[in-house]
Amino acid sequence: MIDLMRALVGLTVGGVIGLGFGLIQNAALRRHEKLQQGGRFRNGWAIMPGSMRRIAYLLIALVAVQVLCPLLFVGASQWWISAGVIIGYGWVLFRQLLRQRKVSHPIH
Repeated sequence: MIDLMRALVGLTVGGVIGLGFGLIQNAALRRHEKLQQGGRFRNGWAIMPGSMRRIAYLLIALVAVQVLCPLLFVGASQWWISAGVIIGYGWVLFRQLLRQRKVSHPIH
């Protein structure tokens, strides 16, 4: 029973982290597209400004979970957190794909 609870909590925590990261990335992408459309795009090297910082925050969040909730990392439980991150971030990417398909192929 404890293992099931640990897996569910790990999946939930990972999902929240992945979803949060995906939403932050989407907000940055929209801001970047606005700057590009407004002609305020500074240079070609700044493809996605701040992305390394956002990835660093993701890693800090994962380390914080590992330090604050060590019981989630007993045995193979850490894989549930990884699965949650993948599911959370994958959900954001999936929703973005659906929106892009709807815009590029509207139903008549």
